[in-house]
Amino acid sequence: MFSFRTTPLEDQLDRALTDGNVGCFCTQNCWDTARERYMYDIFRERGNLKAVFSPGTPELAPGNSGIEAAPEVLAGLNAVAVEIQDTGSRYSGYTRDVFRLMKTLSEMEEAPALYIVDHENPAGRVVEGTMPSRTCEPFTPKVAHRHGLTLGELANLYYQEIGAKFPLHIISAAAGGTGKSIMPWTIAPAPDITGLFTCEMYSGGGLWAGTTVTPGIGTARPYEYLGAPFIRHGSGKGLPAVQQVMMRPCSFIPAWGKYAGEVCQGYQIILEPGAEYHSLMHTLQMMRYFKDTYSAFELSPEFYTRLSDETLASYVDGETEWSEAREHIKVEEQKWIRKARKFTLYDEQPYRIK
Repeated sequence: MFSFRTTPLEDQLDRALTDGNVGCFCTQNCWDTARERYMYDIFRERGNLKAVFSPGTPELAPGNSGIEAAPEVLAGLNAVAVEIQDTGSRYSGYTRDVFRLMKTLSEMEEAPALYIVDHENPAGRVVEGTMPSRTCEPFTPKVAHRHGLTLGELANLYYQEIGAKFPLHIISAAAGGTGKSIMPWTIAPAPDITGLFTCEMYSGGGLWAGTTVTPGIGTARPYEYLGAPFIRHGSGKGLPAVQQVMMRPCSFIPAWGKYAGEVCQGYQIILEPGAEYHSLMHTLQMMRYFKDTYSAFELSPEFYTRLSDETLASYVDGETEWSEAREHIKVEEQKWIRKARKFTLYDEQPYRIK
């Protein structure tokens, strides 16, 4: 059973929400700006809040503890209300936690109904990259690196992929007042997603986690900065250039994460106003450049798992030319957009950067 609803969560009259035992699966993004309260306060005030599933660490704390929902706790619930902020890329940790929750519910004999309070995608409707073509990270649906969908639309897709039978209800992003009063990145979705441009850079930037370069994790501007102790600033000859994008040589010291306390030489990615930035393409080109330039640049198995594309991996490894990789991305983006349109819930459709 699937439904798309256009009235706020608190106005839903389902008995599972009004009289049943309710659990809330959420992050700090469940703050209601209109009423200045969190989503779980609805059920706390009603007296039927039985569980809150949330990250185990404070906001902006180092690392990402994830969100756990034990099956034995879920078994005592009639409804689970979900409200997080997806970041637009398939690597988003809390989003994969939602998919793990959905998989758990699909394996239960009597699962509670799932209600997802949708939010706008802070990375917009732009699409980048390819669908997984090899073993990917657990609980990752078959979507492009930058998918152009909302969390509700992703859940709609994943619901079909796993053949789930539990009731799934999506509360429209237009139903609440939060998206009308603040931008979707105002409250940081995760400890490493903190800035205005972070989500636009995450579809490529998230791949640095599987390399010996840090994408500025442990700084105030993750994914806008990248570097390592072994990088040296010279003429910049050969550094991949993109229209309307500047690469400013810089240095920084991460407070935590890879190279914590060490001086890293690298670059700040600066987008000119109005630039449409294909982060995945640019990142892959920079990786190829670093691989050809620095012997200390390495790729771990995590990189290949997260990338999940043989053609793009062969380009970074120096076995394929950029023209072939670029054409592959174009074709695969078109395939993904055709698939994505089957699951969209809003008028605006995903599109690729021409």
